[in-house]
Amino acid sequence: MCYSAQIKAEYQRYVRAYGADIDLHEYYDLYWRRRQGAKLKIPRGVDLSFSAPQTDEERRIKALIDETDAEQAWQWQQELARQKQRLARAGAALAAKPTKKAQDEARIAANKIAQLRGWLEDLQRTEPQAKDSRIFPGHYAPVMVSEHGRRVVRLMRYQCRPPGKPAHYDERFPGTYNARRDNLEGSFWRDLFGRNHGVILISSFYENVQRAGEKAVVEFKPRPEHDLLVACLWSRWEGEGEVLYSFAAITDDPPAEVAAAGHDRCLVPIKPEHLDAWLNPDPSNLQALYAILDDRDRPYYEHRLAA
Repeated sequence: MCYSAQIKAEYQRYVRAYGADIDLHEYYDLYWRRRQGAKLKIPRGVDLSFSAPQTDEERRIKALIDETDAEQAWQWQQELARQKQRLARAGAALAAKPTKKAQDEARIAANKIAQLRGWLEDLQRTEPQAKDSRIFPGHYAPVMVSEHGRRVVRLMRYQCRPPGKPAHYDERFPGTYNARRDNLEGSFWRDLFGRNHGVILISSFYENVQRAGEKAVVEFKPRPEHDLLVACLWSRWEGEGEVLYSFAAITDDPPAEVAAAGHDRCLVPIKPEHLDAWLNPDPSNLQALYAILDDRDRPYYEHRLAA
């Protein structure tokens, strides 16, 4: 299963390359909820796409991001001060009488100080880095869908909760960030397949594999290098006073080079010429949709151990 991917986080990419509209109202709603304390995992890369706002709505979103960043920075600075005091106490204890407890305290405090400084630096920089746009299950990402014949980009959670399913399914079925091609008509996905289709833009994906008896993380990149239009199913879920947009990426048996690297699944990228047919599915003709998944973009996937 694809547990992580390097997405194209900036919504402007979808506008330029695919003429998509952006549901900035939905963006604002998610940032407002995060500002109110909701634990929403929005990648830093999405935040940075609002670093130079051009419209009033973009400026309102940027203001929410700045307010959240300022509060987070204050909390981390307070914790940094506490860890510095902890390190100083441990240093004094070691000077008086070296003990394992004092050594552990000094080590833990030093590690936490380095971590907090790194977080603060990430919060303050404006130049994007690759790690800013890497998503994991539970993270939000831009997903392109079709609404009334127009391409629209929404922020959705990377773990799908179909309509009518209880919220506790997120914990009961944690693997619902991927949908297997051979189970799209199964009970979990059948109300979405043939109806709610989307794509995400990614540049690479990550898998857990076994290497010499140990677990390792491998990054797969398409060659020639290009953005992959990964086929997805998405859902609009309502309940408990909440509206949740979420999605799952479709996976299938891997090409030979991915299997040789130690993984048994692979994302399904569709060809650009099939984009509109995929985004506007005919539920009475599922075979045409399977044909799109079969006639997929088939690059060679170069791999390397992830840092």
